[in-house]
Amino acid sequence: MAGLFISGTDTGVGKTLVGCLLAQALSESGQRVGVMKPVETGVRENGPMDAMALARAAGGHSTPAQVCPYTFPLAATPSVAAAAVGAAIDLDLIVGTYRELARTAQTMLVEGAGGLLAPLTPELDMIDLALALELPVLLVARASLGTINHTRLSLGELHRRGAKLAGVVLSHTEGPLSAADQANLAPLVEGLGERLVGVIPPLAETPPSVPRPWFNLERLGLVESGGSEQRSNPFGLAAS
Repeated sequence: MAGLFISGTDTGVGKTLVGCLLAQALSESGQRVGVMKPVETGVRENGPMDAMALARAAGGHSTPAQVCPYTFPLAATPSVAAAAVGAAIDLDLIVGTYRELARTAQTMLVEGAGGLLAPLTPELDMIDLALALELPVLLVARASLGTINHTRLSLGELHRRGAKLAGVVLSHTEGPLSAADQANLAPLVEGLGERLVGVIPPLAETPPSVPRPWFNLERLGLVESGGSEQRSNPFGLAAS
């Protein structure tokens, strides 16, 4: 079974969008996709919006409790949000739920909360969850000023902890880049090389004619080589 743990260099970088696009692309290709957002904070009366979006994109095969075992109202890192209501997050419960979903899925997509070092519990960080699930990490990075440092720090932590990197996706969450930001991004793109597996453009600025998805699914290990129609896209990320 294939799978990814989707993390980010920061909060609000577009992890949920990346997860939804991947889930939708794989579902449309005929795969049964399992999704999880094990912990979601800042949840209001209308429910965990990120987890619900992932479930819809994957075809709605799982119950809300499976997709998102822990929800908390405080918009804070998981360990803080849990403590605010006197709760504790159980890693074993998350791993058990993941394995239950994985039994009937061809691909599992798990979205973390915040970045790799966001505390899951007082003792564990989000990277510990990725390691416990034995999933390679897809790192979503914001395509704007500061991303070189944030991305390199995250890649360094993955290497230090022995976590496998599936690749890096650049997400234009803040809209089109200025000329200065584009120039600043160039050395990161060059340095990443084949580790760069996707680019999410500013969606409001993207014409419908631009082909989707914006990922190299073969390089991510989500489809077999030659097993899908890998369309080229304007970012030079077609399968080699």
